[in-house]
Amino acid sequence: MTSLDPKELMDVFPIFTADLATFIHENGESKIFKQGEVLMRPGQFFKYAMLIVSGRVKLYREGEEGEEFFMYFLERGEACALSMLCMARNQSSTVMAIAIEETEVIMIPIQQMDTLMKSYTAWYHFVIETYRSRFEELLTVVDQIAFKNMDERLEWYLKRQAAAFGNDLNLTHQQIAHDINSSREVVSRLLKKLEKLGRVRMERNTIHWIQ
Repeated sequence: MTSLDPKELMDVFPIFTADLATFIHENGESKIFKQGEVLMRPGQFFKYAMLIVSGRVKLYREGEEGEEFFMYFLERGEACALSMLCMARNQSSTVMAIAIEETEVIMIPIQQMDTLMKSYTAWYHFVIETYRSRFEELLTVVDQIAFKNMDERLEWYLKRQAAAFGNDLNLTHQQIAHDINSSREVVSRLLKKLEKLGRVRMERNTIHWIQ
């Protein structure tokens, strides 16, 4: 049983109907992930679909040599499309997901997926919308990699971070380099360039994004 009652679930997930919220309340399980805790890792098989109640989760794609590339965030009212897809196809995860702040998740057992899809139209639409939004976000990521140079990718990355966390970003140059698959030296050079252009202001341990 979840920590949220059906009405609270409908507040977090507005697409849910009362009967769907009741089913998830009775069959789901609430779990708290601490900041820095891993929700999923490459090679992991899924026994649950994950719905984000609060907090924020960061998804990475890992390369063969251990390099990382930031994909997108999962936030309140969203679900992990990859966990749903991997469960449906009985495949293991190809991404890493880490809670970047304390995050509450509802875990729905794989055994309930057929019932949800067949019996609740609202769940079907929720899954389709989850796939659509994540697909569109991944297309944006691909566009940045394929068609933008590194300084444009860095500016796009900082804009996304500012939208999620506010304009004062507590990010190290090394963290940014990991997220955009670059080097710390390149990131430092490009940040200085952006500062000269008036796009950012560099402060001690903080990058201030200027809109």
